[in-house]
Amino acid sequence: MGVREPLRYAAFRWLLAARTTGILGNAVAPIALAFAVLDLTGSAADLGLVVASRSVANVAVLLLGGVVADRLPRQLVLVGTSLVAALTQSTVAVLVLTGQATVPWLMVLGVANGAVAAVSMPASSALVPDTVPPELLRPANALLRLGLNGAGILGAAVGAGLVGALGPGWGLAVDATGFALAGALFAVMSRTMRHAPSSPSRSPRTSTGTSPETSQRASGTGGPGDGEGLPACGPAASRTPATDAQASTGERGGASVLGDLREGWREFSGRRWVWVVVAQFGVLNAAFVGATTVLGPVVADASFGRAAWGLVVAAQTVGLAGGALLALRWRPRHALGIGVGMMALTAVPVLALAVSPRLAVLLVAFAAGGVVLETFAIAWDQALQTHVPRQALSRVYSYDAVGSFVAIPLGEALVGPAAHAVGTRATLLGCAAVIVLASLAAVSVGSVRRLPTDVPPTSSSRSDPV
Repeated sequence: MGVREPLRYAAFRWLLAARTTGILGNAVAPIALAFAVLDLTGSAADLGLVVASRSVANVAVLLLGGVVADRLPRQLVLVGTSLVAALTQSTVAVLVLTGQATVPWLMVLGVANGAVAAVSMPASSALVPDTVPPELLRPANALLRLGLNGAGILGAAVGAGLVGALGPGWGLAVDATGFALAGALFAVMSRTMRHAPSSPSRSPRTSTGTSPETSQRASGTGGPGDGEGLPACGPAASRTPATDAQASTGERGGASVLGDLREGWREFSGRRWVWVVVAQFGVLNAAFVGATTVLGPVVADASFGRAAWGLVVAAQTVGLAGGALLALRWRPRHALGIGVGMMALTAVPVLALAVSPRLAVLLVAFAAGGVVLETFAIAWDQALQTHVPRQALSRVYSYDAVGSFVAIPLGEALVGPAAHAVGTRATLLGCAAVIVLASLAAVSVGSVRRLPTDVPPTSSSRSDPV
């Protein structure tokens, strides 16, 4: 398949445009917010509280967000959440620009923004299979990530200069504008969704009615401990073309919210490779995000400067773009296992902050970390979109996000006090060790290493572009 094949589908083109526009404004937000808080109080602990408040709300609402995204038309959910996010970020920008911002106000608005993101994330991720045929999922995800990363590079670079020259308030205003434009593009996309490729009628099951992972466990070919866990069960066992058509719009009816959550939990917990990787990221994210989001700006302020920190963030985004380009050309048989193991290398930028906080070193380290992050992210998206039933995909994404993000607020809130207690360098070294250990533990599980990258498409999965 050509790397440009997904662009033949109108719904995918609008999805790509909307997500890229949103991230173009959103790339500057973490930089602007970090320095807004540091200008306000100068405290790493206060910065940790502000960013943690958003993460707490995000995790708290994610499960409900998955249900909403599976019950309502996903494209319309994205329009609404984009507009609400534009409103919350506009309010933050006005408060900062007028000198009325306080830490409690920033925390309250962070809660609102995190809740909105919790609804939009599963809808956005689960919408991709509704815009292209299954055989185009890998190039589609790579193109999406490439667009996001290209916009992130530009947004971070321009945003860092904007924050340095005019102040963080204007950076937050750019973020709000990006959300508003993305909402308009999602609205246009919603008109094309009736032409989107129909989802395949096949189920991600084997001919015996079990999931591929369950078959491995039953035959004894899995890795250590693969006999544990529930077999995958749920709606995929009785999927029909009608239920697939319903899933492509995200519309569901009949079942209660609690019933939907139970059904999503069965699909999530029944796949060992899913929850093992999510557990890995629950630990890894707390360490990595705490180290880079809270302590990174603190190290920058004490050494090479705020504008240079924007370049470091942009370097990571350059690496992410490189990872997306790599994924467009490289198609290993077990992409998920490779990506999971490579995540140990994301300790390198954290180590660089600890032992050599010089601009040249950090640019290389963060760029390399970005390549690793993106290689994993594309493999993960394709694995879920290929092996999880379409009508439960938003809920599985929401359980994934809850598990992956649940410890982020703890990491963000604790690294500041830890740095005050034992020193910034020692805290960063501890975070790096946690990242390596979590990655090695996850890749040691057989079902993670052996998950196939592709499920062969059937004739029913093909459709004509529009």
